[in-house]
Order: sequence, then structure tokens, then C-alpha cells
Amino acid sequence: MTDEADLTEVQEAQPLSQTALAARAALSEVAPVPGVAKPDPILIADSIRRNFGGIAAVDVDHLEVQRGSITALIGPNGAGKTTFFNLVTGFDKPSEGEWSFDGRSMHGVSPHKMAALGMVRTFQLTKSLTKLSVIENMKLGATDQRGERWWNGLLPWIWRKQEAEIEERSDELLGRFKLDHMRDEYAGSLSGGQRKLLEMARALMTNPSLVMLDEPMAGVNPALKQSLNRHVRGLRDEGMTVLFVEHDMDMVHDISDWVIVMAEGRLIAEGTPDQISSNPDVIDAYLGSHQGQSLLEDE
Repeated sequence: MTDEADLTEVQEAQPLSQTALAARAALSEVAPVPGVAKPDPILIADSIRRNFGGIAAVDVDHLEVQRGSITALIGPNGAGKTTFFNLVTGFDKPSEGEWSFDGRSMHGVSPHKMAALGMVRTFQLTKSLTKLSVIENMKLGATDQRGERWWNGLLPWIWRKQEAEIEERSDELLGRFKLDHMRDEYAGSLSGGQRKLLEMARALMTNPSLVMLDEPMAGVNPALKQSLNRHVRGLRDEGMTVLFVEHDMDMVHDISDWVIVMAEGRLIAEGTPDQISSNPDVIDAYLGSHQGQSLLEDE
């Protein structure tokens, strides 16, 4: 089997797409400072704070995510990255603060309504329904299904055509993510990496404009990491914006257009992967003291 080092070399050899070049060009004049404004932000967060007792888990003054880019959100364990994800996707409520998606305030909007508006997320611990088949998990991801209303459920001619379209879309995505051979198997029979693929594929059932991935590479073997890497790039190439939490610094450097760094609930740095890798504040946050070397440099 190809080892992880070989896979990294393959990834680095891949030429940048036109959308990647456009995303990086749009960010080329942005100053590498925490909370910096972006030319065309799709997500804006202001004064987002979440306290647990006397501890401030998240204390973000201002954050913007550039439309059409792949942005990595990194930081040491306990930095508040997943909590921030939970707050802006409606799975937790901030102690204070406001945020908007595509110009619309998301304060008080429920997670399923956010998904319908085009902002979806995945979880570090996958949320597949293990006792349902893979195709059934996929179909659950579609929004505005006519058959969900009980009175429509009694009238199959109202929802049957839409149901067929949803199944066709599900099969298309399963083929794209190389899960079509598992179509009728229980989701619980998938490996950890395959569940990550299923969750990403299911998120696309809503035709989102912003996809938020919480540690997509956690617990995934090197071969599936390569596959996930290609799929994340593919999201941007199709016009979507990607914001992802990750600890795999090789992946962050390889696919990110922009990197945001959190530590102790606050933003401490922003910039391109190259700028972040040599930022002393970032190195201090990860290592406790400045070591005089790039954070992303191989040992």
C-alpha cells in the first residue's frame, strides 16, 4: 500500500485549479492579522462568546470567511474550534454575539433551517444512522421533501416524482464518493473513513454554498485521506466555500487558501499557510515556546 509520505507527494504534485488560483488571488492583498476583513465574506461573526461557568470557551471579536475559498480553522486541543462550529451552526447558543451567513442574520435560526439556506456541517464523530441503509441515510439529507408532511404522505402521487429525483441524486453522489457498492448495506457496516465520506456526501444533498467540516481526516487511513482531500478540493471547484477544522498540518498546508488560528477561545492569527507556518504566535500556541522553526516543517 502507498504510505502517507508517498500520498503527500502525490497531493503536492497536483496543479492548482482555476478556482483555487482565483480564491488565492482574491486573498492575496488581505493582511495577515486576526479578524481581518475579506473582499467577499460569506460568513461573518461578531463578538461571539460562549462561557461555561467562569471559563470563556470562545471569545471571538470578529471573523470573516472568504466566499469560494477553502479556509482551515486550526489550533491546539481545547482552543474552542468545535465549540465555535457548534455556535454558528445552531447546535449551541452563544452567551452573546451575532453572526450572518450570505448577508442574513443567523441568530436564533435552527440547524435544519440553516442547512436549507445553504450552510451545512459534518461532525468529528460521524452522525450516520447505523440501522438504516447507506441510500436511506443519503435520502434523509434532502430538504423540503413533500412526503414529510403527514397529509401528503397519504397522497403518493404528490411526492413520488420528487422521491425518485432524490434517489437519483443520492446514487449520483454515492458514485462520486465511491460508495455505490455499499448502497444497500447498513451504514453501521461502513468503516470510519467510509462514514466520513458518507457524511460529506449526505451534506451535499442540500446543494450547499458553505460546507463546514469538523476534522474530516480524524481516524482516516492514508488512502482515504487522499480521497477526502480530492473531494474537499472538488467542493471549491464546484463553487462552494469550505471551512474546516483540522489537526493534520500537511493537509492544511496542501489544500487551504487561508488559515485562521484559535488558541484559548480567541483568534490569534490569520494568513496563508506559508505565513501561518512561520508565525511565532502560532508556534508559541502549539509548542508553548518559540522553537525557531516552521510549524509545518517535517521533523
